[in-house]
Amino acid sequence: MLDIYWGCLIGGLIFGLISLLIGDFLGDAFDGLFDAISLDSLDFLHPMTIVSAITLFGGIGLMLTKYSTTTVVTTGLIASGGAILFAILIFFVYVKPMKNTESSIGYSMVELVGRPGEVTIPIPANGCGEVVVRFGSQVTYQIAEAYDNVEIEAGTPVVVVEVREGTAYVTADV
Repeated sequence: MLDIYWGCLIGGLIFGLISLLIGDFLGDAFDGLFDAISLDSLDFLHPMTIVSAITLFGGIGLMLTKYSTTTVVTTGLIASGGAILFAILIFFVYVKPMKNTESSIGYSMVELVGRPGEVTIPIPANGCGEVVVRFGSQVTYQIAEAYDNVEIEAGTPVVVVEVREGTAYVTADV
């Protein structure tokens, strides 16, 4: 049984190292390869969840074999239970939240409407200036015109009222 525990522990560690070193390259190479096979309902079968469970099974099994007086069957059951509980924890604490995150910092011009901003370059009555609008940690500078055709000084807080043809129309009447 020790050989099985050692194999699980070493195999999991090797898989982790290989994933760490060349995972990005292989992830892009095989992107979309298995899209025809729908496993959306089996999210818990994520490689991180499975490999962490196998690695932990080996680790718990080794520790219990060396430091406890439990039988082989009891050690196997405790190691299996611990691995399953840890895999569930990894899935709900790390894998599932990471699946729901977005890696893009892109935005649509339509999303500017209603957002507060600040004038960085003064906006003349019938001309263009510039405003800065924040999206969380992202900052974007946009060409802006006054919605009411009035002059707006730099540093004035504004709200984007409308976006037309790549230009944000803002008002200082906040």
